[in-house]
Amino acid sequence: MASTSIVLPAVATAAAAGTARRHPVSSHRSRSRFVLTTRLRRARPLVAVSAAASPAPASASSLDALIFDCDGVILESEHLHRQAYNDAFAHFGVRCQPDAADPLYWGEAFYDELQNQIGGGKPKMRWYFGENGWPSSKIFETPPSTDADKEKLVDIIQDWKTERYKEIIKSGTVEPRPGVLRLMDEVKGAGIKLAVCSAATKSSVIMCLENLIGLERFNGLDCFLAGDDVKQKKPDPSIYVTAAKKLGVETKNCLVVEDSVIGLLAAKGAGMSCIITYTPSTANQDFKGAIATYPDLSNVRLEDLKLLLQEYLVTG
Repeated sequence: MASTSIVLPAVATAAAAGTARRHPVSSHRSRSRFVLTTRLRRARPLVAVSAAASPAPASASSLDALIFDCDGVILESEHLHRQAYNDAFAHFGVRCQPDAADPLYWGEAFYDELQNQIGGGKPKMRWYFGENGWPSSKIFETPPSTDADKEKLVDIIQDWKTERYKEIIKSGTVEPRPGVLRLMDEVKGAGIKLAVCSAATKSSVIMCLENLIGLERFNGLDCFLAGDDVKQKKPDPSIYVTAAKKLGVETKNCLVVEDSVIGLLAAKGAGMSCIITYTPSTANQDFKGAIATYPDLSNVRLEDLKLLLQEYLVTG
């Protein structure tokens, strides 16, 4: 495939206004390049502040709901999704250039940047094919030219990829991230509402949650929403606005646990506070606007989060 220079939408600019820069990142075998529009800087391992040292007044608004993202928060999944996409591209013989010797392959560095800029699998493929040319494949011998055929191609690849991803999760080799299960149990035990909101395909998220947090915790969720449940993907705030309505709580009394700038923007856009538990692929992002940033949840307790939210609502 001929090397190209492409530019992703500047999704994260709202979180890092005025600090734009450009640099290319290469895909291992597709040789595609795209240019970041946002300067990313390393997140600090532990932000949060001495909330306990200056507790908010008792009259401050309370934590009424804790909302988890799934991919990157409940489990580190970026490399698993990438594997499933590449397996799908190979299975269907997806080639954006007719003379390409090998099927499309998204390299690690490329996928890290792509998934941190564009939420949802179908939007990722639509953007990529729009920039690099719609591919030939076993689905369509010649590249699709109509909108209907393009959507059919994306739908078929995404459905196969989702089933492959489920197989990987069911293999038993994937564990929840540190501290997730304990914190969920603390929240339910305290009578605070618990939700999961993911941009991923619903059947995929359900399977992940059933396998990673267990059926009892999954069935005990007060709200569960996936990408299928809203028209717009993160960073659009729709999924969190919808969650607040279903939970029957005010957005300002919700706290979201995210791992990326895309999720942070979605939470902030809904009027919710957000903490970050970053992963290796998101650690260099600028999490300005998060009320705390952690490498994982192993040392984070419910009381810490209640105090953080109270202090933030009082001091802004």
